[in-house]
Amino acid sequence: MSLCPSPGPSPGPSPGPSLGPSNSTALLTDRYELTMLAGALADGYASRRCTFEVFSRGLRGHRYGIVAGISRLLDAVARFQFGEAQLAFLHRMLDAHTLDWLAGYQFRGDIDGYPEGELYFPGSPVLTVTGSFAEAVMLETLVLSVLNHDSAVAAAAARMTSVAGGRPLVEMGSRRTHEEAAVAAARAAYLGGFSATSNLAAGQRYGIPTAGTAAHAFSLLHEREADAFAAQVKALGSDTTLLVDTYDITQGIATAIKVAGPGLRAIRIDSGDLGELARQARAQLDQLEAPDVQIMVSGDLDEHSIAALRADPVDSYGVGTSVVTGSGVPTAGMVYKLVEVDGQPVAKRSTSKLSRGGAKSALRRYKPSGTAIEEVVFLRGQQPELGEHDRLLSVPLLRGGQTIGAPPTLQEGRERVAAALTTLPWDGLRLSPGEPALPTVFR
Repeated sequence: MSLCPSPGPSPGPSPGPSLGPSNSTALLTDRYELTMLAGALADGYASRRCTFEVFSRGLRGHRYGIVAGISRLLDAVARFQFGEAQLAFLHRMLDAHTLDWLAGYQFRGDIDGYPEGELYFPGSPVLTVTGSFAEAVMLETLVLSVLNHDSAVAAAAARMTSVAGGRPLVEMGSRRTHEEAAVAAARAAYLGGFSATSNLAAGQRYGIPTAGTAAHAFSLLHEREADAFAAQVKALGSDTTLLVDTYDITQGIATAIKVAGPGLRAIRIDSGDLGELARQARAQLDQLEAPDVQIMVSGDLDEHSIAALRADPVDSYGVGTSVVTGSGVPTAGMVYKLVEVDGQPVAKRSTSKLSRGGAKSALRRYKPSGTAIEEVVFLRGQQPELGEHDRLLSVPLLRGGQTIGAPPTLQEGRERVAAALTTLPWDGLRLSPGEPALPTVFR
């Protein structure tokens, strides 16, 4: 890979600090969650056992979705507690009874869901949250904010990875989004198949390899481009990437090889007709007897421009704005709907926002060849007979508020994405808008 990636620490999130005002997630919510709570406490309905379901009604023209953010969400749910600072802020909004209830709040219900990195389709029960109405309704905004953001980024990253032809992609979008969203986006992009990130906080928290060398400003700082290249090579060695398009690209490439020699790792081109420039650069590098120097391209890339470059001599890609913003679809469009109360199905009947009642799970059917055929959604307790190649999708994540088994790792999710994409029919990998890769069948 270009841009000198560093491996970072071993994969997996670092332990968070002890719970306090600065790391409680309790106020990462909408006010109406708390007004509903107050009303339910007042009329005695707060303790009714309910199930909420997270699903997406559509894929915005894309062929599949990627579940991302599950590990982040479970951590955020564990920290969804109200300390003195949070209660003081809410004092003028809520009555004393509600504030007392919040002071002892900790989610003690059950959560089931698709594993991180799993594919999903319209209507897939991505997550189900079961508990009293009071404790489950509180999580709506938190659940949706994490899953909608991370899943949108992961799906965009997976689309880019699928057309990159095995070439590495580096996430470089930190400057194009909120500083904390940038960290989550880097994680989701890595889950979706990217090889590294420029974001150091993501490297520290999640063990993602980091990459980066120099911007145009570094060349402009020096009187001569050769001086800038020499300083970079002196600091980092020839195992680095030199940005050659600050001035004239042809001269920049010649200078890069003169300064660093044919052992230079890579050059980067950040503007212009990237395909044509990559072809010219490859020819020039070969003439300079530097056939092993790689070519990295960057500059407003997305899945469509990456696909267009597949036939060109590009070795790696740097992607910024498009991946951290979901490549035009910054939210996965998931919703959090009440589907069961005290064991009885309930459903919203609006024709424009239809939901299906009852707590549900799902399985996926496959051909003997391993190609997926359909997503089957069924009511809990009414599981269809499993065929030889069928696979259940939902897994227990929390029971009684406690995590089930070892927390899912980012690497496991990353491997799950790669494996899942190989099961889609060929049409399911097309970039053009169209129907979901798999039909969803409701039993």
